[in-house]
Amino acid sequence: MPPPLRCIVLVLAALAAAAVAADSGEREPIIDVHLHAYGSDAFAQPVANPVTGQMSGIGSEAEHRQATLAAMRRYNIVRGYVSNDNCPLEVLRRWRAADSQRIVATPYFEGTPGSPLPDVAMLRSEYQAGWLGAMGEIGAQYGGLSPADPKLEAYFALAEELDLPVGIHTGLAAAGTPYRCCPEFRVTLGNPRLLEEVLVRHPKLRLYIMHGGWPYLEDTKAIMNMYPQVYADLAVIDWIIPRDEFHDYLRALLRAGFGRRLMFGSDQMLWPEAIGMAIEGIDSAPFLTAEQKRDIFYNNAARFLRLGDERYDVVPSPASGRSASCCASYRQ
Repeated sequence: MPPPLRCIVLVLAALAAAAVAADSGEREPIIDVHLHAYGSDAFAQPVANPVTGQMSGIGSEAEHRQATLAAMRRYNIVRGYVSNDNCPLEVLRRWRAADSQRIVATPYFEGTPGSPLPDVAMLRSEYQAGWLGAMGEIGAQYGGLSPADPKLEAYFALAEELDLPVGIHTGLAAAGTPYRCCPEFRVTLGNPRLLEEVLVRHPKLRLYIMHGGWPYLEDTKAIMNMYPQVYADLAVIDWIIPRDEFHDYLRALLRAGFGRRLMFGSDQMLWPEAIGMAIEGIDSAPFLTAEQKRDIFYNNAARFLRLGDERYDVVPSPASGRSASCCASYRQ
Protein backbone atom coordinates (compact mmCIF):
# COMPACT_ATOMS: atom_id res chain seq x y z
CA MET A 1 0.00 0.00 0.00
CA PRO A 2 1.20 3.59 -0.55
CA PRO A 3 3.34 4.94 2.34
CA PRO A 4 0.81 7.60 3.48
CA LEU A 5 -1.97 5.01 3.69
CA ARG A 6 0.37 2.63 5.54
CA CYS A 7 1.06 5.33 8.12
CA ILE A 8 -2.65 5.93 8.61
CA VAL A 9 -3.24 2.22 9.15
CA LEU A 10 -0.39 2.02 11.67
CA VAL A 11 -1.75 4.98 13.63
CA LEU A 12 -5.28 3.54 13.64
CA ALA A 13 -3.92 0.21 14.82
CA ALA A 14 -2.01 1.97 17.58
CA LEU A 15 -5.13 3.84 18.69
CA ALA A 16 -7.06 0.58 18.74
CA ALA A 17 -4.32 -0.97 20.87
CA ALA A 18 -4.60 1.98 23.23
CA ALA A 19 -8.31 1.38 23.67
CA VAL A 20 -7.68 -2.28 24.45
CA ALA A 21 -4.92 -1.37 26.90
CA ALA A 22 -7.16 1.16 28.59
CA ASP A 23 -9.93 -1.40 28.99
CA SER A 24 -7.62 -4.13 30.27
CA GLY A 25 -5.41 -1.92 32.43
CA GLU A 26 -2.34 -3.33 30.67
CA ARG A 27 0.80 -1.22 30.89
CA GLU A 28 3.11 -0.49 28.02
CA PRO A 29 6.14 -2.83 28.06
CA ILE A 30 9.04 -2.23 30.44
CA ILE A 31 12.63 -3.44 30.49
CA ASP A 32 14.09 -3.85 33.98
CA VAL A 33 17.89 -3.90 33.76
CA HIS A 34 18.50 -4.60 37.46
CA LEU A 35 16.95 -7.51 39.36
CA HIS A 36 18.33 -10.13 41.74
CA ALA A 37 17.95 -13.83 42.46
CA TYR A 38 18.78 -15.45 45.81
CA GLY A 39 19.19 -18.91 47.24
CA SER A 40 16.85 -20.12 49.98
CA ASP A 41 19.39 -19.32 52.71
CA ALA A 42 18.83 -15.59 52.08
CA PHE A 43 15.29 -15.97 53.46
CA ALA A 44 16.18 -17.90 56.61
CA GLN A 45 15.94 -14.68 58.64
CA PRO A 46 13.32 -12.37 57.07
CA VAL A 47 14.37 -8.77 56.47
CA ALA A 48 11.74 -6.03 56.38
CA ASN A 49 11.32 -3.83 53.33
CA PRO A 50 13.39 -0.76 54.28
CA VAL A 51 10.71 1.64 53.05
CA THR A 52 7.45 0.01 54.13
CA GLY A 53 8.77 -1.91 57.15
CA GLN A 54 6.75 -4.92 56.00
CA MET A 55 7.99 -8.50 55.78
CA SER A 56 7.56 -10.17 52.41
CA GLY A 57 6.55 -13.54 53.83
CA ILE A 58 8.86 -15.25 51.33
CA GLY A 59 10.68 -18.26 52.70
CA SER A 60 12.53 -19.88 49.81
CA GLU A 61 14.23 -19.37 46.47
CA ALA A 62 11.22 -20.80 44.64
CA GLU A 63 8.75 -18.50 46.38
CA HIS A 64 10.93 -15.48 45.65
CA ARG A 65 11.23 -16.44 41.98
CA GLN A 66 7.49 -17.01 41.62
CA ALA A 67 6.60 -13.73 43.35
CA THR A 68 9.09 -11.75 41.27
CA LEU A 69 7.88 -13.25 37.99
CA ALA A 70 4.29 -12.54 39.02
CA ALA A 71 5.20 -8.87 39.62
CA MET A 72 6.99 -8.71 36.28
CA ARG A 73 3.92 -10.02 34.49
CA ARG A 74 1.65 -7.66 36.42
CA TYR A 75 3.64 -4.62 35.31
CA ASN A 76 4.36 -5.96 31.80
CA ILE A 77 8.10 -6.20 32.31
CA VAL A 78 8.95 -8.04 29.11
CA ARG A 79 12.65 -8.44 29.84
CA GLY A 80 14.48 -8.54 33.14
CA TYR A 81 18.23 -8.74 33.71
CA VAL A 82 18.64 -10.91 36.79
CA SER A 83 21.92 -11.44 38.64
CA ASN A 84 22.64 -14.13 41.20
CA ASP A 85 23.29 -12.12 44.35
CA ASN A 86 25.77 -14.23 46.37
CA CYS A 87 24.34 -17.55 45.26
CA PRO A 88 25.39 -20.19 42.69
CA LEU A 89 24.88 -19.74 38.97
CA GLU A 90 22.52 -22.71 39.17
CA VAL A 91 19.96 -20.42 40.78
CA LEU A 92 20.03 -18.30 37.61
CA ARG A 93 19.54 -21.40 35.49
CA ARG A 94 16.32 -22.11 37.36
CA TRP A 95 15.10 -18.53 36.88
CA ARG A 96 15.81 -18.71 33.18
CA ALA A 97 14.12 -22.09 32.90
CA ALA A 98 11.03 -20.63 34.57
CA ASP A 99 10.62 -17.95 31.87
CA SER A 100 13.35 -17.93 29.23
CA GLN A 101 11.62 -15.22 27.17
CA ARG A 102 11.46 -12.78 30.05
CA ILE A 103 14.62 -13.54 32.05
CA VAL A 104 18.16 -12.64 30.98
CA ALA A 105 20.71 -14.24 33.32
CA THR A 106 23.73 -12.18 34.39
CA PRO A 107 26.49 -13.21 36.84
CA TYR A 108 27.02 -11.22 40.05
CA PHE A 109 30.41 -10.93 41.76
CA GLU A 110 32.11 -8.52 44.12
CA GLY A 111 35.39 -9.98 45.35
CA THR A 112 34.28 -10.77 48.91
CA PRO A 113 34.61 -14.24 50.52
CA GLY A 114 30.88 -14.76 49.99
CA SER A 115 31.05 -13.69 46.35
CA PRO A 116 34.57 -14.26 45.03
CA LEU A 117 35.74 -13.14 41.62
CA PRO A 118 34.87 -15.97 39.21
CA ASP A 119 37.29 -17.85 37.02
CA VAL A 120 37.51 -15.99 33.72
CA ALA A 121 37.80 -19.16 31.63
CA MET A 122 34.69 -20.55 33.31
CA LEU A 123 32.79 -17.36 32.60
CA ARG A 124 33.88 -17.39 28.97
CA SER A 125 32.61 -20.95 28.64
CA GLU A 126 29.24 -20.09 30.16
CA TYR A 127 28.80 -17.11 27.83
CA GLN A 128 29.75 -19.22 24.83
CA ALA A 129 27.12 -21.74 25.93
CA GLY A 130 24.62 -18.98 25.24
CA TRP A 131 22.59 -18.80 28.43
CA LEU A 132 24.19 -15.73 30.06
CA GLY A 133 23.28 -12.43 28.44
CA ALA A 134 25.21 -9.67 30.24
CA MET A 135 27.82 -9.14 32.99
CA GLY A 136 27.07 -7.76 36.41
CA GLU A 137 26.08 -6.57 38.78
CA ILE A 138 29.76 -6.12 39.46
CA GLY A 139 29.69 -5.17 43.14
CA ALA A 140 33.42 -4.50 43.47
CA GLN A 141 32.76 -1.69 45.95
CA TYR A 142 31.62 -4.28 48.51
CA GLY A 143 34.95 -6.07 48.16
CA GLY A 144 36.95 -2.87 48.67
CA LEU A 145 37.90 -2.69 45.00
CA SER A 146 37.99 0.33 42.74
CA PRO A 147 36.57 -0.36 39.25
CA ALA A 148 40.07 0.36 37.96
CA ASP A 149 41.64 -2.32 40.18
CA PRO A 150 43.81 -4.71 38.10
CA LYS A 151 41.86 -7.65 39.56
CA LEU A 152 38.86 -6.62 37.45
CA GLU A 153 40.70 -5.97 34.20
CA ALA A 154 40.17 -9.46 32.77
CA TYR A 155 36.39 -9.18 33.22
CA PHE A 156 36.12 -5.86 31.41
CA ALA A 157 38.35 -7.22 28.65
CA LEU A 158 36.12 -10.28 28.29
CA ALA A 159 32.99 -8.13 28.18
CA GLU A 160 34.47 -5.89 25.51
CA GLU A 161 35.62 -8.88 23.47
CA LEU A 162 32.21 -10.60 23.61
CA ASP A 163 30.28 -7.29 23.33
CA LEU A 164 28.47 -7.83 26.62
CA PRO A 165 26.62 -5.04 28.43
CA VAL A 166 28.15 -4.52 31.87
CA GLY A 167 26.41 -3.14 34.94
CA ILE A 168 28.58 -1.93 37.81
CA HIS A 169 27.50 -0.93 41.30
CA THR A 170 28.05 2.72 42.17
CA GLY A 171 27.06 5.03 44.98
CA LEU A 172 25.00 3.80 47.85
CA ALA A 173 24.50 0.75 50.06
CA ALA A 174 22.52 -0.02 53.19
CA ALA A 175 23.52 2.10 56.18
CA GLY A 176 26.22 0.46 58.26
CA THR A 177 27.40 -1.88 55.49
CA PRO A 178 31.10 -1.83 56.59
CA TYR A 179 30.05 -2.88 60.11
CA ARG A 180 27.89 -5.79 58.99
CA CYS A 181 28.51 -7.81 55.85
CA CYS A 182 31.37 -6.06 54.11
CA PRO A 183 34.24 -4.59 56.13
CA GLU A 184 36.10 -3.51 52.97
CA PHE A 185 33.19 -1.44 51.62
CA ARG A 186 34.02 2.25 51.21
CA VAL A 187 31.66 4.97 50.02
CA THR A 188 34.44 6.60 47.98
CA LEU A 189 34.88 3.45 45.86
CA GLY A 190 31.38 3.99 44.45
CA ASN A 191 32.25 7.25 42.72
CA PRO A 192 31.64 6.92 38.95
CA ARG A 193 34.74 9.00 38.22
CA LEU A 194 36.75 5.86 39.11
CA LEU A 195 35.41 4.29 35.90
CA GLU A 196 37.40 6.62 33.67
CA GLU A 197 40.54 4.51 33.31
CA VAL A 198 38.40 1.45 32.52
CA LEU A 199 36.58 3.38 29.79
CA VAL A 200 39.82 4.69 28.33
CA ARG A 201 41.31 1.19 28.19
CA HIS A 202 38.11 -0.31 26.75
CA PRO A 203 36.53 2.18 24.34
CA LYS A 204 34.07 -0.38 22.98
CA LEU A 205 32.81 -1.44 26.40
CA ARG A 206 29.05 -1.06 26.86
CA LEU A 207 28.84 -0.06 30.50
CA TYR A 208 26.00 1.22 32.63
CA ILE A 209 26.29 2.94 35.97
CA MET A 210 23.95 1.29 38.45
CA HIS A 211 21.95 3.42 40.88
CA GLY A 212 22.52 6.42 38.62
CA GLY A 213 25.75 7.19 40.45
CA TRP A 214 23.80 8.73 43.35
CA PRO A 215 24.83 10.75 45.28
CA TYR A 216 27.75 11.65 42.99
CA LEU A 217 25.76 13.85 40.64
CA GLU A 218 28.56 16.02 39.27
CA ASP A 219 30.92 13.09 38.73
CA THR A 220 28.15 11.09 37.06
CA LYS A 221 27.44 13.98 34.71
CA ALA A 222 31.14 14.37 33.94
CA ILE A 223 31.59 10.69 33.04
CA MET A 224 28.38 10.49 30.97
CA ASN A 225 29.28 13.71 29.16
CA MET A 226 32.76 12.54 28.24
CA TYR A 227 31.88 8.92 27.38
CA PRO A 228 28.67 8.71 25.34
CA GLN A 229 28.69 4.89 25.45
CA VAL A 230 27.92 5.03 29.19
CA TYR A 231 24.29 4.73 30.31
CA ALA A 232 22.86 4.70 33.83
CA ASP A 233 20.08 2.80 35.54
CA LEU A 234 17.85 4.37 38.17
CA ALA A 235 17.57 1.20 40.23
CA VAL A 236 16.92 1.44 43.96
CA ILE A 237 17.12 5.23 44.07
CA ASP A 238 13.71 5.23 42.38
CA TRP A 239 12.13 3.78 45.52
CA ILE A 240 14.48 3.64 48.51
CA ILE A 241 15.71 7.23 48.93
CA PRO A 242 13.30 10.09 49.73
CA ARG A 243 11.07 10.75 46.72
CA ASP A 244 11.90 14.47 46.50
CA GLU A 245 15.61 13.67 46.51
CA PHE A 246 15.18 11.12 43.73
CA HIS A 247 13.11 13.49 41.62
CA ASP A 248 15.65 16.29 42.08
CA TYR A 249 18.46 13.95 41.03
CA LEU A 250 16.53 12.63 38.03
CA ARG A 251 15.61 16.17 36.94
CA ALA A 252 19.30 17.18 37.15
CA LEU A 253 20.33 14.29 34.87
CA LEU A 254 17.61 15.22 32.41
CA ARG A 255 18.59 18.89 32.52
CA ALA A 256 22.17 17.84 31.75
CA GLY A 257 20.96 16.18 28.55
CA PHE A 258 21.01 12.47 29.49
CA GLY A 259 17.31 11.68 29.07
CA ARG A 260 18.02 9.15 26.32
CA ARG A 261 20.63 7.28 28.37
CA LEU A 262 18.69 6.60 31.58
CA MET A 263 17.19 3.13 32.06
CA PHE A 264 14.64 1.69 34.42
CA GLY A 265 15.80 -0.73 37.09
CA SER A 266 14.04 -1.90 40.23
CA ASP A 267 16.79 -3.66 42.19
CA GLN A 268 13.98 -5.60 43.83
CA MET A 269 16.35 -7.66 46.03
CA LEU A 270 14.39 -9.60 48.69
CA TRP A 271 11.13 -7.71 48.12
CA PRO A 272 9.30 -8.26 44.79
CA GLU A 273 6.88 -5.46 45.72
CA ALA A 274 9.77 -3.04 45.13
CA ILE A 275 9.18 -3.46 41.39
CA GLY A 276 5.89 -1.60 41.64
CA MET A 277 7.40 0.93 44.04
CA ALA A 278 10.21 1.67 41.56
CA ILE A 279 7.78 2.09 38.67
CA GLU A 280 5.72 4.48 40.75
CA GLY A 281 8.88 6.46 41.49
CA ILE A 282 9.22 7.19 37.77
CA ASP A 283 5.51 7.59 37.06
CA SER A 284 5.10 10.13 39.88
CA ALA A 285 7.72 12.54 38.51
CA PRO A 286 5.56 15.49 37.38
CA PHE A 287 8.23 16.92 35.09
CA LEU A 288 8.58 13.81 32.90
CA THR A 289 6.78 13.86 29.57
CA ALA A 290 5.14 10.71 28.24
CA GLU A 291 7.99 10.39 25.73
CA GLN A 292 10.63 10.65 28.45
CA LYS A 293 8.90 7.95 30.50
CA ARG A 294 8.80 5.66 27.46
CA ASP A 295 12.50 6.23 26.93
CA ILE A 296 13.31 5.41 30.56
CA PHE A 297 10.98 2.43 30.80
CA TYR A 298 11.87 0.86 27.45
CA ASN A 299 13.49 2.67 24.53
CA ASN A 300 16.82 3.57 26.08
CA ALA A 301 17.45 0.03 27.29
CA ALA A 302 16.36 -1.44 23.95
CA ARG A 303 18.96 0.75 22.25
CA PHE A 304 21.74 0.10 24.78
CA LEU A 305 21.10 -3.65 24.85
CA ARG A 306 20.83 -3.79 21.05
CA LEU A 307 17.49 -5.54 20.99
CA GLY A 308 16.98 -4.82 17.29
CA ASP A 309 14.39 -2.41 15.96
CA GLU A 310 12.16 -2.67 19.00
CA ARG A 311 10.82 0.72 20.01
CA TYR A 312 7.60 1.85 21.63
CA ASP A 313 6.67 5.39 20.74
CA VAL A 314 3.89 7.28 22.46
CA VAL A 315 0.74 7.86 20.41
CA PRO A 316 -2.03 9.81 22.18
CA SER A 317 -5.42 8.17 22.31
CA PRO A 318 -8.33 10.62 21.95
CA ALA A 319 -10.70 8.09 23.41
CA SER A 320 -8.91 7.34 26.65
CA GLY A 321 -6.24 10.00 27.07
CA ARG A 322 -3.74 7.17 27.50
CA SER A 323 -0.98 6.19 25.13
CA ALA A 324 -0.52 3.24 22.82
CA SER A 325 2.52 1.22 21.88
CA CYS A 326 3.47 1.03 18.22
CA CYS A 327 6.46 0.55 15.97
CA ALA A 328 7.59 -2.45 17.55
CA SER A 329 21.86 -8.39 55.30
CA TYR A 330 20.97 -7.06 51.89
CA ARG A 331 22.84 -5.31 49.16
CA GLN A 332 21.57 -2.60 46.86
